[in-house]
Amino acid sequence: MNKPLRRIAIFCGLLILALLIRDNYLQYVKADSLASDSENRRVNIERYAIPRGDIIVDGKAITGSVETSGDYKYKRTWTNGPMWAPVTGYSSQAFGANQLEKLEDDFLSGNDDRLFFRNTLDMLTGKERQGGSVVTTLSGAAQKAAYKGLGTKKGAVAAIEPSTGKILALVSTPSYDPSKFAGNSDKDGEAWKAVQKANNPDDPTLNRALREVYPPGSTFKVVTAAAALENGAVSGIDDATKTPDPYPLPQSTKPLTNQHGECENATLRYALMVSCNTVFAKMADTVGNEKMIEQAQKFGFNNKALDTPVRAAESVYPEDNRPQNAMDGIGQASNRATPLQMAMVTAAIANNGKLMKPYMVDQLRAPNLDTLTTTKPEVLSQAVSSETAQKLQQMMEAVVNEPQGTGGNAKISGVKVGGKTGTAQHGLNNKEKPYAWFISYAKLPDGSAPVAVAVVVEDGAANRGDISGGGLAAPIAKNVMQAVINSKK
Repeated sequence: MNKPLRRIAIFCGLLILALLIRDNYLQYVKADSLASDSENRRVNIERYAIPRGDIIVDGKAITGSVETSGDYKYKRTWTNGPMWAPVTGYSSQAFGANQLEKLEDDFLSGNDDRLFFRNTLDMLTGKERQGGSVVTTLSGAAQKAAYKGLGTKKGAVAAIEPSTGKILALVSTPSYDPSKFAGNSDKDGEAWKAVQKANNPDDPTLNRALREVYPPGSTFKVVTAAAALENGAVSGIDDATKTPDPYPLPQSTKPLTNQHGECENATLRYALMVSCNTVFAKMADTVGNEKMIEQAQKFGFNNKALDTPVRAAESVYPEDNRPQNAMDGIGQASNRATPLQMAMVTAAIANNGKLMKPYMVDQLRAPNLDTLTTTKPEVLSQAVSSETAQKLQQMMEAVVNEPQGTGGNAKISGVKVGGKTGTAQHGLNNKEKPYAWFISYAKLPDGSAPVAVAVVVEDGAANRGDISGGGLAAPIAKNVMQAVINSKK
C-alpha cells in the first residue's frame, strides 16, 4: 500500500475508533442522565403516557388525570386547584413541575424503583403501568377554613399538629389554578404567563407559607420570653421586670415606646398580654445576641435545610449589635420568619417544649394500595424545658382570655386557646402598610393540643389603622383551630 492510501486508512480507522468510543460513552456513561434529561422529549412522553398517581387528603384524591390528544396522552387535573396548589404544586406538560408533584414525580408517574415488582407483574399480565399515590397529612377541613378565611387578602396560613409535626393546613393567597397550564397548548402558555411575577405583581405562584419570610413582629415576643426564662433574665412571669417606659435602646439616643398598656416595670405575663415593646426589647438586650440566637435556633431559626419535603425558606435570627438585637427581640430589625416557622414555635410551646419536624407526606402507596413507606414523627429539638413551656402557655392564654389581652378574637368555647398577636412594620422607614400576624394553639379538656396555627395577612387594601393581628389574623386562626377540633369529634 502506498503512503497516501496508508494515511487515509489510518485516518479512517481513527474516525471509526472515535465513533465507537463516542457511541459507548453515550450508551453506558451518559445513558442515565440522557434518559432523565428534561430536554429529552421521550421523558415527558413516557411521564404522561399513563394517568399519574393521586395526591390524597382525608382518604380522597385531590388530583386526577384526563386523556388528551397528541404525544402526551394524559394531563394532570386538580380538585379546587387554587386551594391545594400551595400543597401539591403544579405538573405541566410544557412547564415541568414543582413541590410535591416534582419531588414525588417518579412515584406518581410509576417509575420509582419501589414499584419495580408491581410494574413487572403488570407487564407480564399485559396491564397498563400505574402510578403510586402520595398520602398527605393535610386536613381538608383546616385547609378549607384557612383558604376561606384569607379570601381575597394576600397572606398565608400554616397549621401543625404539635405532638407529631404533621402539617394540617398550608395556604397561600392569592393562589393559582395549576389545571389551567397543565397541558402544552397556546392557551396553557397564556395561562402560565399570567401567573408569572413579571406579569402579575401579586406573584400567585409564590408559596408564602413556606417560601416567603416576614418580620414576625410581636409574635416573636414569645421566643424572647422563652430566652429570658431559660437564661434567668427574669425569675418568674409575674415578677416585675424593672423596665422603664420609654426604654432607651442601648448604645442609641432613640427611645422605644409602646402602643398599648401601662408597661413601666410590667411583668412578663402582662407585657405579653398587651404586647409591651419596651419589656421584650430589654429582655433581648439582657439575654444578649448570642443567647438569643441560640434560643431562636432551638425553635428552628437559621435552618437552611428544613424539608417538609418541600424546602422551606430559612427563617433568620441574625448576629447583630446591641440596639439591633433589642429590636430583633420584638420581631423587627433583621429578624425574619416564614409562617411555617412561627407555627413551629407555637407547636413546640403547646407540646411542652418539644419541637417536632414538620412534614406533609404521611405515606407512599402502590397502585394496589399497599403502603410502601410511612413517615415517622421526628424530634428536632427540646426548644425549652417543660416548665418554661407551661409558663409560656399561661402567658399566651392570658393574651386570649384576659379582658386587656389583644387576642380575644381567637376564643373558642370549652377550649383553652393560647395566642399572640403581631403587627409587623416593613418598608423604608416603615412607610409600607404593616403585616398582621397571629399565632395560636388549642388545647382540649383532656390536655391534648391538636393544632397550632400561624397566620400572616398582607392586606394592602385595608386602612393602615385597621391592620392588626387581633383584628385581621386572629379570626382566621380561630376558624382553622375550630375546623381541626370538629374533625376530631
